[in-house]
Amino acid sequence: MPKMKTNRGAAKRFRRTGAGGFKRNQSHRRHILTKKSTKRKRQLRNPSLVAQVDTRMVSRLLPYN
Repeated sequence: MPKMKTNRGAAKRFRRTGAGGFKRNQSHRRHILTKKSTKRKRQLRNPSLVAQVDTRMVSRLLPYN
């Protein structure tokens, strides 16, 4: 049986947490930042967790994490 391939796009976006979930960066921080409030941009800096229903799909994309 050959080795499974890691999805490289997913590997750059997700990191495994100690509890077995995945953390991800939040969207909407790339451009058009002038109309967004400072509070909103500051809160978007913090990583959030992948939803529980999507965790199985992400773990398939990252078989060795």
